[in-house]
Amino acid sequence: GDATEFTELEIGRVLDDTLQLLEPQLRGNQIEIVRGYDPDAPPVIGNSGKLQQVFTNLLLNARDAIPFGGSIKISTASSDDDSLTIEIADSGIGIAPENVAKIYDPFYTTKDPGRGTGLGLAIVARTVHECGGTVWVDRAREGGAVFKVFLPIASETDAAAHR
Repeated sequence: GDATEFTELEIGRVLDDTLQLLEPQLRGNQIEIVRGYDPDAPPVIGNSGKLQQVFTNLLLNARDAIPFGGSIKISTASSDDDSLTIEIADSGIGIAPENVAKIYDPFYTTKDPGRGTGLGLAIVARTVHECGGTVWVDRAREGGAVFKVFLPIASETDAAAHR
């Protein structure tokens, strides 16, 4: 398939494929992965490879925010506005309020030199936008960060066009 082709996707499968690819990088970090996928989640229109890159960046950032162990919760839920919400929440150190406005800027990083390029979240924002969605971040109630990716669900018209 074409690397830029957009098709109907089951987001739970994309998330599971991403987790499988990252398993060696997550193993041994004392991080519990908690899945909470909506079993009735509708499909979205997107590019599997690009969305895997989005989730890879979010999951590796979450891992880096939990240097001494903790949890990453991954959930999906349908929204009332014809979108699907994918939430990735970690129990890590969180994002300082003064940094939130800058985290999607290319080359902005709070990581030590050599630990990050500052491109991961810029790529996340650009790719989610290409898919017709949005991304949002906030502090988790129990500490850490919560990233929410909102993707438009596939309509019957979209589904017919991609068959």
